[in-house]
Amino acid sequence: MTYARIVGTGSYLPARSVSNQELQTRIETSDEWIVSRTGIESRHVAAEGEMTSDLAFHACQRALAAAGTSADEVDLIVVATTTPDMVLPSTACLLQARLGVKQGAAFDVQAVCTGFIYALTLADRLVASGAHKCALVVGAEVFSRLLDWSDRRTCVLFGDGAGAVVLKASETPGILSGHLHADGSLAGILRVDGGIANGVLRGNPFVEMDGQAVYRTAVRVLAECAHEALNQNGLKIEDINWVVPHQANIRILATTADKLGLPMGKLVTTVARQGNTSAASVPLALDAAVRDGRIQPGQNVLLLGVGAGMTWGSVLLRY
Repeated sequence: MTYARIVGTGSYLPARSVSNQELQTRIETSDEWIVSRTGIESRHVAAEGEMTSDLAFHACQRALAAAGTSADEVDLIVVATTTPDMVLPSTACLLQARLGVKQGAAFDVQAVCTGFIYALTLADRLVASGAHKCALVVGAEVFSRLLDWSDRRTCVLFGDGAGAVVLKASETPGILSGHLHADGSLAGILRVDGGIANGVLRGNPFVEMDGQAVYRTAVRVLAECAHEALNQNGLKIEDINWVVPHQANIRILATTADKLGLPMGKLVTTVARQGNTSAASVPLALDAAVRDGRIQPGQNVLLLGVGAGMTWGSVLLRY
């Protein structure tokens, strides 16, 4: 039987870090207010002209190096993003060209903060089926460009970044299962309804969010899809070495850990220094835990995501 296995991880954060102290000089807020409600102390913001594909390129280079794999081996690129470089072509195709990949498929996935979970699940199916042999799966965002920087309810939450994994066909189990869900009836609680029509911007180009509704939904569905993955694989939460969740805010993470009966020490968290990087948050956190030695070969790792749509999902893997 063929499996898909993660053989390398990589990440990239823009050079500029914006602290809460800097924000409090620009809007009516404070470091204490932000930290107490979100756990966020700072976030990275892309430079002028720095695009999603640029962040993705650097993350992919690092993932390929970690995997000991050349771009010539890659035959599938899946990019999860809400902030593509342009309407068309896809960011994945732009990334493919920059990496020098000349074969296979390249496409984007849009499931907002759950995007990497969706992308990894799709790539797993394509690799495990034998259709492809080596995939780059990426979450990359310049979410700062969707923010109204005068709205303290939203601008303090988000940041920019990219994370990537190399996924290869293997006879050893890697991705054990993926579980994807959506409920479009909840579309209104987190959205950017702006768009381009006939060359003119229509709607609001900035993030709008009902924070309480998002919180209630997130803590419910994250626990549900975690149990779904555990049940399908005949495991208990005690069998999981690490949980890598979407980094929305520390309150959602703490409540999810409590609902699962999971010590916070088993949760990989990067939200304090990165904020919510949407589709990039799970692969950024995964790479951080791999590189600092927390995640070791043979361990069971549970990835969790929730985002606008609403969308949510989980991936259970053996690293």
